Parts: sequence; structure tokens; C-alpha cells
Amino acid sequence: MQRPMQLPIYQADAFTSKLFQGNPAAYVPLTRWLDNQLMQQIAAENNLAETAFTVPAGNGFELRWFTPGEEVPLCGHATLVTAHLLWTELGCTDDEIHFFTQSGELIVRRDGERLALDFPAQINQPISLSDAFTQALGISPINAFEVAGSNDQLLLEFTAAKQVAALSPDMRAVAQLPYKGLICTAPGDSYACDFVSRFFAPAIGIDEDPVTGSAHTRLVPFWAQKLDKTTLSAKQISARGGELDCELISDRVIMHGHAVTYLRGQIAV
Repeated sequence: MQRPMQLPIYQADAFTSKLFQGNPAAYVPLTRWLDNQLMQQIAAENNLAETAFTVPAGNGFELRWFTPGEEVPLCGHATLVTAHLLWTELGCTDDEIHFFTQSGELIVRRDGERLALDFPAQINQPISLSDAFTQALGISPINAFEVAGSNDQLLLEFTAAKQVAALSPDMRAVAQLPYKGLICTAPGDSYACDFVSRFFAPAIGIDEDPVTGSAHTRLVPFWAQKLDKTTLSAKQISARGGELDCELISDRVIMHGHAVTYLRGQIAV
């Protein structure tokens, strides 16, 4: 009988300096890619919003992310977790780490006690919505935006942060909408920040994501234009909550955050 393969696994909380807050992600470092189905099964077994996998490549690492339901093209918090663990657990000594992904090259740099994610900005294009969105959310957004040619995430603007905080979507109805995730956002005045957000993606196995780095590649350009400023403070007002200091530099979004290690272990597959 063939013995199972032993793989290291780590888990950390992203966009927080306190354990049990922010967004947890698992990380499995590999020397070569596993079968896609096996990586998907590992992610489903972990049952976290994301499980990240890397393979060394050139001057960095190929990086892939899996939700419990499918592989995704971009994930911010799991990238932050991966870089944090490469530095704290796996002996990486470079001041910046390069990741090669489906969304292009991503860079994470040391920034004092924080880490800085350097991601491509995504451009929002206004669209009109059907009544199905209001029925799923229980309230009508004032504006809606998508990335041209993508059904990955829809950005919905609301008038006030209290509306975003009070959202209690019908997750079955949200999962039937023609987008994999909904980014809900509003001005952050009542939360002492520039803007707030929440992110719902039941179609890919995540009812509500605690803190969503990839959503901020949409949110930061949107609010930078709306507020006429390029340095922004953001809060994702999920139950666990998370805070990001963001900057728009040309066509890149820089997101600063902390990460805290929770678990070191092995899996047998």
C-alpha cells in the first residue's frame, strides 16, 4: 500500500495584527504542481476562503489560489499570507517577493512591520442592473460597475456605510446572479476611514469574505477618482473586520497590512 504524501501546511490571518481577526488563509508550499483536482480537494477540506499554493520559479514563485469551490485568478489576502509565511517560516530573506499568477506579476515588499502588496489596478465601467440584484440584497445600490469582459466581481455603490453594514443578502439568490462576487461599498465617514466595503461570493463557496484584497484593486481606483485623492484608508466591515491603508500609483494599487501566523502542520494526501 502506497504511503500518503506528506505536505507542509500553514495558516495565518491577513490584514490584521491580532489573531482571530482579519481574513484567514492556508498556504501549502510545493516543489512541483499537484494535480488540479487534488489542490481543489485540499482547499475544500481546509474550508477557508482561500488556500494558496506555490512552486519556485526563476526569481520568485508561481502562485495559485483555490476557494472551497474553484480556482480564482486573483486573491489579495492569501498573497499577503503567503509572503508573510515565506519570510517568517520558510527562510526567505529578500526584501520583496515576486509572484507569477494568472493576473500577472504581483509583488509583496517589506514595509517596516507591515507588508505592502503591489497589484494591478482594475478599471470600473458603469452598468445598469436588473431587479434581481435588489431582490437578492434587499436594497437598491445607487450605482453598479463591472470590469469589461469579466463576470468575476461586480462593484455596487451605496449612499451610506450603515446601509452596507446592515446588508443581509439572500445568499441563494446572490449565487444565482451573473457575477461570482458582489463588492458592496459606501463612504466611510461613520467608521473614520475613506470608504467601507463588504464582499459576498456564495457562488464560489464564500458567503461573506472577511477581508478581500482583490476587491480593493477595484475599490481604490473607484474611490481615488470619487474623492480626488490617491492615499486612502479602508475598512472591510465584516464580522471579523479588517483594515487596509491603500495608495493608487499610476496603474498599480498598493495595499499595506499585517499578518499573524495561526497554524503550522502537515497534511497527508
